[in-house]
Amino acid sequence: MAEPTPQTETETAQPAKSLEELLAEAEARVQEQRDAWLRAMADAENARKRAQADIASAHKYGVERIAESLVPVMDSLQAALADQAADLATLRSGVELTVKQLGAAFEKASLAEINPAAGDKFDPHSHQAMMAVEADADPNTVVAVMQKGYRLHDRVIRPALVTVAKARAN
Repeated sequence: MAEPTPQTETETAQPAKSLEELLAEAEARVQEQRDAWLRAMADAENARKRAQADIASAHKYGVERIAESLVPVMDSLQAALADQAADLATLRSGVELTVKQLGAAFEKASLAEINPAAGDKFDPHSHQAMMAVEADADPNTVVAVMQKGYRLHDRVIRPALVTVAKARAN
């Protein structure tokens, strides 16, 4: 059996690429990376512009839902004013229906009344004390409501204006 002849390094090595070929490959990779970077920058800029347009639209049309609910209320009020022959009972009935429409619109918009009952504990986050009076009620409790307040979701839009009980002077 004949032994295999050893191969020299030059016979087993791949032909070496010229410096020009290596440079051309590196430049091609750099160009590919630059193109990918430019595409990513353009995509990010387009996303930013879309987000700005969405925010502007939300600001402009954010009250659309409540506005749609309020239009029938306005129609009812205008119809009541236009009816010259209405008697007091008819007018009252129409106003009561209009108040129900407005209540439904408030509910749809998550707008809730703040209307504490007499004897409820005074809450400075929801109530505004207009005066303190000596009363038979416990101190720091609501005696009367002067004006209802309103809350949008969990934010107080207008606190309820209340009279609060204070301790009697001895």
